[in-house]
Amino acid sequence: MSPTQTSPTGSGTPADASSPTPGGESPAPPRFILYLDGPAYAQTLRQLTLWTHHVLLPVYGREVTSQSPWCPVWWEHPEAVAQLHGLWLAWGDLTGPGSDMTGPAVWHRDHLSSVMGSLRDPQGPFAGCKPGMHRPKAAPTVETPDPFGPPPPPPPPSPWS
Repeated sequence: MSPTQTSPTGSGTPADASSPTPGGESPAPPRFILYLDGPAYAQTLRQLTLWTHHVLLPVYGREVTSQSPWCPVWWEHPEAVAQLHGLWLAWGDLTGPGSDMTGPAVWHRDHLSSVMGSLRDPQGPFAGCKPGMHRPKAAPTVETPDPFGPPPPPPPPSPWS
């Protein structure tokens, strides 16, 4: 697997923040996956999946047990997608070209353990999932979506859109 497939900021990804555009300006930084939709979401999820399957799980996956679950279709759990995407962005920032030599140690200390501990907690997003079996989770219900009145107008478009 090449660095372009395992880093959110490596050349070749849509979120390439490492080199200027042909006009000389810096490209937009990678956007958090929960803000994406359509083809941008699908492409980012594919890159995240490659990193998760070829870097994260082979090195840090550990054995799946009832006390340390993992879902075989983790991408169907929005919390897992969000947490793994944040972990992947931190990986790219802290281990990519130009990062400090202590970047990997910082990534391990500040990011890896908390994310993997949260995902693999018996009460976490994979609770009830087993090898070969995915169990969808229902989101908590809300009685009144907006108890304080009509919804506000949508925010202005992002400058990175």
